[in-house]
Amino acid sequence: MSDFNLAQVNVARMRAEAGSPLVGEFIAALEPVNRLADQSPGFVWRLPAAEGHVLTHGPGGSAQDVVNLSVWSTYEDLHAFIYRSAHGRFVRNRARWFERVRQPSTALWWLPAGEQPTVDEALARLEYLRRWGPTPRAFTLRHRFAPDD
Repeated sequence: MSDFNLAQVNVARMRAEAGSPLVGEFIAALEPVNRLADQSPGFVWRLPAAEGHVLTHGPGGSAQDVVNLSVWSTYEDLHAFIYRSAHGRFVRNRARWFERVRQPSTALWWLPAGEQPTVDEALARLEYLRRWGPTPRAFTLRHRFAPDD
């Protein structure tokens, strides 16, 4: 067992508010996909949704802004959930439900096992990544660092 876990944050802006048919398929899938995440190998923790279905706590403060924050045991576990589980279909179809946002929209970082990041900390890591690029403090799915880097 590692002394570190991998935190991930991603931000998105839905094409419409949660009650709209434009994002209905996505909203309907949130609970089953979250349940899948909870049962996935290496899953540690995720920020619970503010209203039971989607977290509208984004950096813009709009009801269309979504922040997803979770913690995983390893990069491989996170990668398998994102791309190799049923969640992957939603990643491939994200343009149907989400507008383009400033990139990168996802940041990863290592934190001591047992810790849970806050939304403010996560958004600060993402902003750091956007400003400075991938470093051990905040990195991307494609350019990652080990916990001891």
